[in-house]
Amino acid sequence: MGTVFSFDIRDPGVEDRTVEQAVALLHGIDATFSTYRSGSVVSRLARGEIRPEDTSAEVQYVLAECARWEQATGGWFSAYATGVPDPCGFVKGWAVQRVSDLLVAAGSTSHSVNGGGDVQCVGDARDGRPWRVGISDPRDHARLVATVTGAGIAVATSGTSERGRLINNPHTGLPAESPLLSLSLTGRSIVLCDVYATAGFAMGAAARAWLTGLSGVHALAVEQDGVTWSTFPAPA
Repeated sequence: MGTVFSFDIRDPGVEDRTVEQAVALLHGIDATFSTYRSGSVVSRLARGEIRPEDTSAEVQYVLAECARWEQATGGWFSAYATGVPDPCGFVKGWAVQRVSDLLVAAGSTSHSVNGGGDVQCVGDARDGRPWRVGISDPRDHARLVATVTGAGIAVATSGTSERGRLINNPHTGLPAESPLLSLSLTGRSIVLCDVYATAGFAMGAAARAWLTGLSGVHALAVEQDGVTWSTFPAPA
């Protein structure tokens, strides 16, 4: 998927074979959904070599979920934002969640899974202490603009600093003309945070009002002029 995944598994750990299964799962997802692989199912769909109805149940599930999220975001999230099937805005968060679920099923009660900066945490980090997830400054990756703390938290970021203007406005099919450099969301579900971060970034200036009205997630944005804003509640 053009990025790096890492796992941080605390006590109680899991067997080596579970980690191997997680790695194999990610390689399988990459082989199917990566737009960087010319032979992936998604790349073949984009070239019109196969039809969605000819694909596996897994691929059809992902496309159906993308359609559901498109409806939920008023069309601002779409697997067809570029005109051809590209569900990567859903797949990365979904891959992180699948690995986390696999680790839970193997007995892990404390871990984090990081897929290119999109993080799902389970439980506490250690001895009742919360996880701490840093949000990097898109203007200087050596700095943090914020740190999110908590148990069982998810954090996802969309922006242009890592790989350029890859997020399209689904309503125009063109790269999003956004005043944002980055938009980070935190909540409990990495899939929801990842999808909403993509949709919000595509919205641009309208994202703040939209995100303020959502329950279960909070946002932190860095704009191109250096202004930052958030939907986190003010300290008591």
